[in-house]
Amino acid sequence: MLGLTVPTDPRWAKLAVDHLDAVLVDHAHCELKAAANAISLVARQPDDMPLVRALSALAEEEVAHFRQVLDVLSARGLTLGTPEKDEYAVLLRRAATKLPKRHDEALVGADRLLVGALIEARSAERFQLLARELEVRGESELAPFYQDLFACEARHYRTYVDLAELAALGTVPSPAESRALVRDRLAELAVLEGQLVHDSAATLRAAIHG
Repeated sequence: MLGLTVPTDPRWAKLAVDHLDAVLVDHAHCELKAAANAISLVARQPDDMPLVRALSALAEEEVAHFRQVLDVLSARGLTLGTPEKDEYAVLLRRAATKLPKRHDEALVGADRLLVGALIEARSAERFQLLARELEVRGESELAPFYQDLFACEARHYRTYVDLAELAALGTVPSPAESRALVRDRLAELAVLEGQLVHDSAATLRAAIHG
């Protein structure tokens, strides 16, 4: 689904709902980091107006999601607290540096967008798993919330891939070649992302990327 090569361990959803408060706090931080990441990509390519507009809109949506999760935290008597380091995102960005032709600045920009795409894809997958488990547990309010977020994250994945194709146009002569180049790089990066998920299965955590 969404370019992922390795599914999340089935035990994750049960662990997440068993420790739902911790997952909700982690989710709030993930939304905040997602908004910050989109804005940081804007700052790296401020003259690319289609990218600036698309990522600004995406960042606004991430902030809106952050506020929605804050409302859930408040209703449950929880506070935001200090975020834990997201090792998954750190290792995925590091994995992107292993892709070929990283000396090309346009490809570096495209790869950063593809990292964002895969983070959104993994979040989408886990939100859907979480929605299903919440439904089983009778969490009638939170289950549809996470099902809606699944659709949003899936759309964000597509936005990042489309923007990566535009960024890669700086290295090839045609849109068709750009799509092929991005498809190949995304597939290679997805294999590396899948390895990260596989390696973390032994130490599952109650976190969105745990």
